[in-house]
Amino acid sequence: MGQVQNHFDEMLLDNDSAREPYEGFYKWFCGEDLKGLNRMSAQAEAFFRRIGITFAVYGQKEADERLIPFDVVPRIISAREWSRLERGIEQRVRAINAFLHDIYHRQEILRAGRLPPEIIAGNSAFLPEMVGVNPPGGVYTHIVGVDLVRTGEDEFFVLEDNARTPSGVSYMLENRETMLQMFPELFTQLKVRPVSAYPQMLRRSLSECAPAGSPNHRPVIAVLTPGIHNSAYFEHAFIADQMGAELVESADLRIEDGRVAMRTTRGYQPIDVIYRRVDDDYLDPLTFKPESLLGVPGIMDVYRAGNITIANAPGTGIADDKALYSYMPDIVEFYTGETAILKNVPTWRCSEPDSLAYVLEHITELVVKEVHGSGGYGMLIGPLASKKEIASFISKLKTRPGNYIAQPTLSLSTVPILTKAGLAPRHVDLRPFVLVSPNRIQMPPGGLTRVALKKGSLVVNSSQGGGTKDTWVLGE
Repeated sequence: MGQVQNHFDEMLLDNDSAREPYEGFYKWFCGEDLKGLNRMSAQAEAFFRRIGITFAVYGQKEADERLIPFDVVPRIISAREWSRLERGIEQRVRAINAFLHDIYHRQEILRAGRLPPEIIAGNSAFLPEMVGVNPPGGVYTHIVGVDLVRTGEDEFFVLEDNARTPSGVSYMLENRETMLQMFPELFTQLKVRPVSAYPQMLRRSLSECAPAGSPNHRPVIAVLTPGIHNSAYFEHAFIADQMGAELVESADLRIEDGRVAMRTTRGYQPIDVIYRRVDDDYLDPLTFKPESLLGVPGIMDVYRAGNITIANAPGTGIADDKALYSYMPDIVEFYTGETAILKNVPTWRCSEPDSLAYVLEHITELVVKEVHGSGGYGMLIGPLASKKEIASFISKLKTRPGNYIAQPTLSLSTVPILTKAGLAPRHVDLRPFVLVSPNRIQMPPGGLTRVALKKGSLVVNSSQGGGTKDTWVLGE
């Protein structure tokens, strides 16, 4: 099995000196004792285990609760690099929000011929129930995770957009907390920008999206979780706690006087904003899946009447669709009038006969992904795949070509991880978390860096053996 060669090392230059953003850190690191750092690394793991930062892996009996491995070597981004990323992310998120409003209203982008109608009409993530609905404040995507990869000094690409329910922000915050405890002196020395204000930013942003006619003096916010058995339950509880919101399950909610109300010790109290971590299909058994026990019967009627904010809005999942992703440069240009600052990865849509023929011929060089896949599942990395895996994917592509897209195997950048023998390069991606309210788009500096811990692996997902790092954005 091969490995994608010639990757960009974010920390070290060819002569083994550090690139500019890493100079201060590398000088400090070279003066440290390796055994001592490995001891601290073990302490960090014990800390994560103690406070219960785990995630569930479905379908694997021997390990349903796993610790996400954490690496103590930070990923460092200069002020200049971050400033460009920030502008590109903001532009993209603005376009996604405008696109969602358009496809659930006048569908100007289809009338203009910039998107094929079947990409919307035949898409299971498009919700006809949202047509004509105006969410409070006009915001569809209150929290967006934009997955970025890097291939060179100034070469960043958007790998995918997460407009439905992006997860991982609890790891961003806990990673930082842990690093602050272990290496406090480095943060002042290197002028690392803080991320700890995220829960307050989230609360303020959601409050700004509350419905206009609320009887509550201060918007009441609740986080709706499917419950303790969900793989991201730790994060749901963490976010609710950090922003001072209630953590609720469907049994805690009911509809009263045209409002959604939650059970409290003083009876039922109306709420204004639900940050939901429950999928569209399960949100309202009267509108979607009748057998759902995770949602609130009648919540969609309250939503259509403008009396509750649901973050993110139902139907936003269409913006995550990997076939739609290939049109994002057109979408950005159509709604902003500007060329996209952040590039897309070149993409072949297997639904198109010429593209399919190319993909079948070059499958050993490409990454093939399911249009609705996530978490690194339903995906083939051609250069690293066995003959058996390739044969299986060829048959899937021929049977359901519209279910797949393909992209070149990018040579992802690496950041060193700490091993017992010293530093070793591993591939990374980055998920910044973007908050949208009617008046602004903002994001904490950095985000969640996910790292492929297996040598040569390009898959960073925790469910596939990846880990995480703290991301440091330096001040000016």
